[in-house]
Amino acid sequence: MLFDHRIASDRGADFTALAPDGSELTVHITPTLGDRPVVGDLAAVQDGRVVALAPRRGVLARARHDRGATPQPIAANLDAVLIVTAPGREFSPPRVERYLVAIRGSGAQAVVILNKSDLAHDLAGLVAELYEVAGDAPVVALSAEYGDGCDALEPYLGAGTTLALVGSSGVGKSTLANRLLGEAHFATRAARASDGRGVHTSTRRELVALPSGAWLVDTPGMRAFAPWSGEDALDEVFADVADAAARCRFRDCAHDREPGCAVRAEIDPGRRERWRALRAELAYLDRRDDPAALAEQKRRWKSITRAQRSSRA
Repeated sequence: MLFDHRIASDRGADFTALAPDGSELTVHITPTLGDRPVVGDLAAVQDGRVVALAPRRGVLARARHDRGATPQPIAANLDAVLIVTAPGREFSPPRVERYLVAIRGSGAQAVVILNKSDLAHDLAGLVAELYEVAGDAPVVALSAEYGDGCDALEPYLGAGTTLALVGSSGVGKSTLANRLLGEAHFATRAARASDGRGVHTSTRRELVALPSGAWLVDTPGMRAFAPWSGEDALDEVFADVADAAARCRFRDCAHDREPGCAVRAEIDPGRRERWRALRAELAYLDRRDDPAALAEQKRRWKSITRAQRSSRA
Protein backbone atom coordinates (compact mmCIF):
# COMPACT_ATOMS: atom_id res chain seq x y z
CA MET A 1 0.00 0.00 0.00
CA LEU A 2 1.34 3.42 -0.95
CA PHE A 3 1.26 6.05 1.84
CA ASP A 4 1.92 9.01 -0.43
CA HIS A 5 -0.48 11.64 0.96
CA ARG A 6 -0.08 13.74 4.10
CA ILE A 7 -2.96 14.89 6.26
CA ALA A 8 -2.76 18.69 6.26
CA SER A 9 -5.80 19.67 8.35
CA ASP A 10 -8.79 18.21 10.17
CA ARG A 11 -12.02 19.99 9.25
CA GLY A 12 -14.31 17.84 11.35
CA ALA A 13 -16.43 16.10 8.73
CA ASP A 14 -13.52 15.73 6.32
CA PHE A 15 -9.80 16.34 5.96
CA THR A 16 -7.39 18.17 3.71
CA ALA A 17 -4.56 16.07 2.30
CA LEU A 18 -1.49 17.00 0.27
CA ALA A 19 -0.75 14.78 -2.73
CA PRO A 20 2.82 13.93 -3.83
CA ASP A 21 2.70 16.71 -6.44
CA GLY A 22 1.81 19.26 -3.75
CA SER A 23 -1.82 19.61 -4.80
CA GLU A 24 -4.46 19.83 -2.07
CA LEU A 25 -7.57 17.68 -1.99
CA THR A 26 -10.47 17.01 0.35
CA VAL A 27 -10.63 13.46 1.66
CA HIS A 28 -13.00 11.48 3.85
CA ILE A 29 -12.35 8.48 6.07
CA THR A 30 -13.70 5.00 5.57
CA PRO A 31 -15.87 3.43 8.30
CA THR A 32 -13.29 0.67 8.72
CA LEU A 33 -10.37 3.02 9.40
CA GLY A 34 -9.09 2.48 12.94
CA ASP A 35 -7.54 5.68 14.31
CA ARG A 36 -8.85 9.06 13.27
CA PRO A 37 -6.19 10.81 11.17
CA VAL A 38 -4.20 13.66 12.69
CA VAL A 39 -2.19 16.39 11.01
CA GLY A 40 1.10 14.98 9.76
CA ASP A 41 -0.19 11.45 9.19
CA LEU A 42 1.00 9.58 6.10
CA ALA A 43 -2.09 8.19 4.40
CA ALA A 44 -3.10 5.86 1.60
CA VAL A 45 -5.88 7.52 -0.39
CA GLN A 46 -8.20 5.83 -2.87
CA ASP A 47 -11.11 7.54 -4.61
CA GLY A 48 -11.04 10.48 -2.21
CA ARG A 49 -11.03 8.32 0.93
CA VAL A 50 -8.32 7.56 3.48
CA VAL A 51 -8.17 3.77 3.51
CA ALA A 52 -5.10 3.30 5.75
CA LEU A 53 -2.58 5.22 7.83
CA ALA A 54 1.10 4.45 8.05
CA PRO A 55 2.51 3.59 11.50
CA ARG A 56 3.14 6.80 13.40
CA ARG A 57 6.30 8.08 15.01
CA GLY A 58 7.06 11.38 16.71
CA VAL A 59 3.51 11.81 18.02
CA LEU A 60 3.00 14.88 20.20
CA ALA A 61 -0.01 14.30 22.46
CA ARG A 62 -1.72 15.87 25.44
CA ALA A 63 -4.01 14.45 28.10
CA ARG A 64 -7.77 14.66 27.70
CA HIS A 65 -9.23 15.02 31.16
CA ASP A 66 -12.73 14.29 29.86
CA ARG A 67 -11.98 11.02 28.06
CA GLY A 68 -10.46 8.54 30.42
CA ALA A 69 -6.94 7.50 29.55
CA THR A 70 -7.13 8.31 25.84
CA PRO A 71 -4.54 10.91 24.76
CA GLN A 72 -5.28 13.63 22.22
CA PRO A 73 -2.70 13.53 19.41
CA ILE A 74 -1.71 17.01 18.26
CA ALA A 75 0.48 16.04 15.30
CA ALA A 76 2.27 12.95 14.01
CA ASN A 77 5.58 12.05 12.37
CA LEU A 78 7.42 15.00 13.89
CA ASP A 79 11.19 15.35 13.82
CA ALA A 80 11.34 18.58 15.82
CA VAL A 81 8.97 20.72 17.89
CA LEU A 82 9.65 24.42 18.37
CA ILE A 83 8.30 25.68 21.70
CA VAL A 84 7.62 29.36 21.13
CA THR A 85 7.40 31.89 23.94
CA ALA A 86 7.87 35.67 24.02
CA PRO A 87 8.54 38.53 26.45
CA GLY A 88 5.52 39.77 28.38
CA ARG A 89 2.57 38.04 30.00
CA GLU A 90 2.92 34.86 27.95
CA PHE A 91 6.53 34.27 29.00
CA SER A 92 6.35 31.14 31.14
CA PRO A 93 9.29 28.77 31.74
CA PRO A 94 6.94 26.40 33.65
CA ARG A 95 4.78 26.07 30.53
CA VAL A 96 7.94 25.36 28.54
CA GLU A 97 8.72 22.53 30.98
CA ARG A 98 5.33 20.94 30.29
CA TYR A 99 5.90 21.02 26.55
CA LEU A 100 9.37 19.58 27.02
CA VAL A 101 7.98 16.56 28.87
CA ALA A 102 5.49 15.81 26.09
CA ILE A 103 8.09 16.32 23.34
CA ARG A 104 10.62 14.11 25.11
CA GLY A 105 7.98 11.38 25.27
CA SER A 106 7.29 11.73 21.54
CA GLY A 107 10.90 11.17 20.54
CA ALA A 108 11.08 14.43 18.60
CA GLN A 109 13.80 17.07 19.06
CA ALA A 110 12.73 20.01 21.22
CA VAL A 111 13.88 23.57 20.46
CA VAL A 112 12.98 26.48 22.74
CA ILE A 113 12.29 29.73 20.88
CA LEU A 114 12.20 33.17 22.49
CA ASN A 115 10.38 35.16 19.81
CA LYS A 116 9.94 38.94 19.74
CA SER A 117 13.47 39.38 21.02
CA ASP A 118 13.30 43.00 19.85
CA LEU A 119 10.71 43.68 22.59
CA ALA A 120 12.76 42.23 25.48
CA HIS A 121 13.98 44.71 28.08
CA ASP A 122 16.38 42.12 29.50
CA LEU A 123 17.00 39.64 26.69
CA ALA A 124 19.95 37.95 28.40
CA GLY A 125 17.91 37.44 31.57
CA LEU A 126 14.98 35.84 29.73
CA VAL A 127 17.27 33.54 27.77
CA ALA A 128 18.98 32.52 31.02
CA GLU A 129 15.60 31.62 32.55
CA LEU A 130 14.82 29.41 29.57
CA TYR A 131 18.21 27.70 29.75
CA GLU A 132 17.45 26.82 33.38
CA VAL A 133 14.51 24.63 32.29
CA ALA A 134 15.59 23.61 28.77
CA GLY A 135 18.05 20.89 29.75
CA ASP A 136 19.77 19.70 26.58
CA ALA A 137 17.28 21.47 24.28
CA PRO A 138 18.76 24.45 22.41
CA VAL A 139 17.44 27.94 23.15
CA VAL A 140 17.15 30.39 20.26
CA ALA A 141 16.29 34.09 20.58
CA LEU A 142 14.89 35.63 17.41
CA SER A 143 12.46 38.13 15.95
CA ALA A 144 10.11 36.50 13.46
CA GLU A 145 8.74 39.89 12.45
CA TYR A 146 12.12 41.29 11.41
CA GLY A 147 13.95 38.04 10.67
CA ASP A 148 16.73 38.57 13.22
CA GLY A 149 18.14 35.26 14.45
CA CYS A 150 15.93 33.09 12.25
CA ASP A 151 18.93 31.60 10.46
CA ALA A 152 19.61 29.61 13.65
CA LEU A 153 16.63 27.41 12.69
CA GLU A 154 18.16 26.24 9.40
CA PRO A 155 19.49 22.95 10.90
CA TYR A 156 15.88 21.91 11.55
CA LEU A 157 14.57 22.74 8.07
CA GLY A 158 16.14 19.99 6.00
CA ALA A 159 14.18 18.46 3.13
CA GLY A 160 11.77 15.80 4.30
CA THR A 161 11.82 16.78 7.98
CA THR A 162 8.63 17.75 9.81
CA LEU A 163 8.49 20.31 12.58
CA ALA A 164 5.67 21.81 14.62
CA LEU A 165 5.20 25.13 16.38
CA VAL A 166 3.57 25.07 19.84
CA GLY A 167 2.98 27.73 22.46
CA SER A 168 0.31 30.00 23.85
CA SER A 169 -1.57 32.62 21.84
CA GLY A 170 0.21 35.87 21.11
CA VAL A 171 3.80 34.58 21.10
CA GLY A 172 4.10 34.89 17.32
CA LYS A 173 3.82 31.31 16.08
CA SER A 174 1.96 32.31 12.92
CA THR A 175 4.38 35.16 12.26
CA LEU A 176 7.26 32.70 12.58
CA ALA A 177 5.46 30.23 10.31
CA ASN A 178 5.05 32.95 7.68
CA ARG A 179 8.72 33.86 8.00
CA LEU A 180 9.78 30.25 7.40
CA LEU A 181 7.27 29.90 4.58
CA GLY A 182 8.37 33.12 2.89
CA GLU A 183 4.82 34.42 2.49
CA ALA A 184 1.86 35.63 4.55
CA HIS A 185 -0.06 32.35 4.53
CA PHE A 186 -1.19 32.37 8.17
CA ALA A 187 -3.26 35.22 9.62
CA THR A 188 -1.57 37.21 12.39
CA ARG A 189 -2.86 39.59 15.04
CA ALA A 190 -1.21 41.71 17.70
CA ALA A 191 -1.68 40.96 21.39
CA ARG A 192 -4.50 42.84 23.13
CA ALA A 193 -3.38 46.34 24.01
CA SER A 194 -5.46 46.32 27.21
CA ASP A 195 -3.56 43.55 28.99
CA GLY A 196 -0.95 42.17 26.60
CA ARG A 197 -2.77 38.86 26.35
CA GLY A 198 -2.39 36.81 23.21
CA VAL A 199 -5.23 36.61 20.71
CA HIS A 200 -6.02 33.36 18.91
CA THR A 201 -5.23 33.58 15.19
CA SER A 202 -4.69 29.95 14.17
CA THR A 203 -7.94 28.11 14.83
CA ARG A 204 -6.81 24.65 13.73
CA ARG A 205 -3.64 22.69 13.14
CA GLU A 206 -2.36 22.96 9.59
CA LEU A 207 0.53 21.35 7.72
CA VAL A 208 2.31 23.28 4.96
CA ALA A 209 5.35 22.60 2.79
CA LEU A 210 8.31 24.97 3.26
CA PRO A 211 10.60 26.15 0.43
CA SER A 212 13.45 24.09 1.95
CA GLY A 213 11.49 20.87 1.43
CA ALA A 214 10.60 20.57 5.12
CA TRP A 215 7.06 20.32 6.47
CA LEU A 216 5.67 22.70 9.10
CA VAL A 217 2.67 22.29 11.42
CA ASP A 218 1.22 25.48 12.90
CA THR A 219 -1.02 24.93 15.93
CA PRO A 220 -3.59 27.05 17.80
CA GLY A 221 -2.43 28.63 21.03
CA MET A 222 -2.58 26.39 24.10
CA ARG A 223 -2.17 28.27 27.38
CA ALA A 224 -3.09 25.18 29.44
CA PHE A 225 -1.22 22.07 28.40
CA ALA A 226 -1.40 18.69 30.13
CA PRO A 227 1.41 16.55 28.70
CA TRP A 228 0.89 12.91 27.82
CA SER A 229 4.12 11.07 28.45
CA GLY A 230 5.87 8.54 30.65
CA GLU A 231 7.73 9.09 33.88
CA ASP A 232 11.03 8.43 32.08
CA ALA A 233 10.47 11.54 29.94
CA LEU A 234 9.70 13.56 33.07
CA ASP A 235 12.94 12.43 34.71
CA GLU A 236 14.91 13.33 31.58
CA VAL A 237 13.49 16.86 31.48
CA PHE A 238 13.93 17.24 35.25
CA ALA A 239 17.25 15.41 35.33
CA ASP A 240 18.56 17.59 38.18
CA VAL A 241 15.56 16.71 40.34
CA ALA A 242 15.69 13.02 39.44
CA ASP A 243 19.41 12.88 40.35
CA ALA A 244 18.74 14.54 43.71
CA ALA A 245 15.80 12.18 44.35
CA ALA A 246 18.10 9.20 43.85
CA ARG A 247 20.23 10.47 46.74
CA CYS A 248 17.38 10.86 49.23
CA ARG A 249 17.75 9.12 52.58
CA PHE A 250 14.33 7.50 52.30
CA ARG A 251 13.34 5.11 49.51
CA ASP A 252 9.70 6.27 49.62
CA CYS A 253 10.47 9.96 50.14
CA ALA A 254 7.68 12.28 48.96
CA HIS A 255 10.22 15.16 48.65
CA ASP A 256 7.90 17.39 50.62
CA ARG A 257 8.65 17.75 54.34
CA GLU A 258 10.99 14.85 55.06
CA PRO A 259 14.18 15.75 56.97
CA GLY A 260 17.35 15.12 55.02
CA CYS A 261 15.56 15.10 51.65
CA ALA A 262 18.14 15.83 48.94
CA VAL A 263 15.50 17.29 46.61
CA ARG A 264 14.42 19.82 49.23
CA ALA A 265 18.04 20.70 49.98
CA GLU A 266 19.32 21.04 46.41
CA ILE A 267 16.43 22.03 44.13
CA ASP A 268 14.70 25.40 43.83
CA PRO A 269 11.31 25.11 45.58
CA GLY A 270 9.36 26.27 42.53
CA ARG A 271 10.99 23.75 40.21
CA ARG A 272 10.59 21.01 42.83
CA GLU A 273 6.87 21.67 43.17
CA ARG A 274 6.36 21.74 39.41
CA TRP A 275 8.13 18.37 39.18
CA ARG A 276 5.95 16.92 41.93
CA ALA A 277 2.79 18.25 40.27
CA LEU A 278 3.71 16.82 36.88
CA ARG A 279 4.67 13.50 38.42
CA ALA A 280 1.28 13.35 40.15
CA GLU A 281 -0.51 14.20 36.88
CA LEU A 282 1.29 11.48 34.94
CA ALA A 283 0.69 8.93 37.70
CA TYR A 284 -3.01 9.79 37.66
CA LEU A 285 -3.15 9.21 33.91
CA ASP A 286 -1.58 5.78 34.44
CA ARG A 287 -4.14 4.95 37.13
CA ARG A 288 -7.00 5.84 34.81
CA ASP A 289 -6.02 2.73 32.86
CA ASP A 290 -6.50 0.74 36.08
CA PRO A 291 -9.98 1.27 37.61
CA ALA A 292 -9.07 -0.78 40.68
CA ALA A 293 -6.04 1.41 41.44
CA LEU A 294 -8.08 4.58 40.93
CA ALA A 295 -10.86 3.28 43.22
CA GLU A 296 -8.29 2.47 45.90
CA GLN A 297 -6.81 5.95 45.67
CA LYS A 298 -10.27 7.53 46.04
CA ARG A 299 -11.01 5.29 49.04
CA ARG A 300 -7.72 6.26 50.67
CA TRP A 301 -8.31 9.98 50.20
CA LYS A 302 -11.85 9.72 51.57
CA SER A 303 -10.40 8.08 54.66
CA ILE A 304 -7.80 10.85 55.03
CA THR A 305 -10.47 13.54 54.59
CA ARG A 306 -12.70 11.95 57.26
CA ALA A 307 -9.76 11.78 59.65
CA GLN A 308 -8.95 15.45 59.06
CA ARG A 309 -12.56 16.47 59.68
CA SER A 310 -12.63 14.42 62.90
CA SER A 311 -9.45 16.09 64.15
CA ARG A 312 -11.00 19.54 63.58
CA ALA A 313 -14.28 18.67 65.30
